[in-house]
Amino acid sequence: MKHKILLILLLVLCGEWAHAQKADTKNTPATPDTIQIKGLIIIKGKNDKGRTSYKFYNDTAYARHKLKKNLQTKWFVFDLGFNNYIDRSDYTGASFINYYPNNSNYYNGAVAMNAAVQRSYDYSAAGLATFAPREASEPLTPSEFKLITGKSINFNIWLFEQRLNITKHKLNLLYALGLEMNNYRFARSITYLPGYPTQIIRDTVEFSKNKLFAEYISVPVMLNFNSNPARPSRAFQASFGVSGGYLLKSRTKQISQERGKVRKTDDFNLNKWRFGLTSELGYGPVKLYANFALTPLHDYGLQQYPFSIGIRLNGF
Repeated sequence: MKHKILLILLLVLCGEWAHAQKADTKNTPATPDTIQIKGLIIIKGKNDKGRTSYKFYNDTAYARHKLKKNLQTKWFVFDLGFNNYIDRSDYTGASFINYYPNNSNYYNGAVAMNAAVQRSYDYSAAGLATFAPREASEPLTPSEFKLITGKSINFNIWLFEQRLNITKHKLNLLYALGLEMNNYRFARSITYLPGYPTQIIRDTVEFSKNKLFAEYISVPVMLNFNSNPARPSRAFQASFGVSGGYLLKSRTKQISQERGKVRKTDDFNLNKWRFGLTSELGYGPVKLYANFALTPLHDYGLQQYPFSIGIRLNGF
């Protein structure tokens, strides 16, 4: 899967680089050494040393022709960035004591472990009950949910993106449909236990990888400003709007020396619906995006509001 993603990104980056060249051409004659892909012209030739070389040009006539269309579509737009969240949880609240059990619950046997998890792994045998019992008034702390930002990857695939002209192609309505894939890589040894109610425990092993994955189908809707519609490679663009999504699947993945690779699939009390703000800012083919959720990551208990920042790669 990782190799496929890298290959797709490499192909898109090559297209972006070609699109960013600052040369224009008009009515380039068609020859066997000239290839045109939409607004991109590729000319094959020889350099001073007699070696094969390629030159890339933007067809401005093609760009102007596109302006005659009020609706423009791009396919397979990719985002690559990083996730984190703003934690506004009340870690002294009673809901945390009940929803996120402390170790004394396990020590006294007050909280029953999900049967499916017991069959896959015996947590009590791993020393879960060997923690010193804690007072019931001592819930988990914010540090238990600290993320490794550099490894909390956000990867999005927008199946299509459409821009609807409002005023002279400078003010547009921009909307898309796609998949948002969010990885939350934990720095601490916590474990999500599937079932209802979902439980999160302090674990007894050191994980080399400990992450929560959540995938949403999303629809962003934004107002878009384009400073130079006739020359996309020299245009400043800014977009701002809202985004709504629905949780398709979620899972956890843990790797440790003691247990090996363990995957669990469940909703883990994640909020099924997601609503937030979305924006993008760019010049030519280079764009930055930012998303901020107005709904918390979890349905109840934790009040963590995710956000993501990264690079947006133009589609086809």
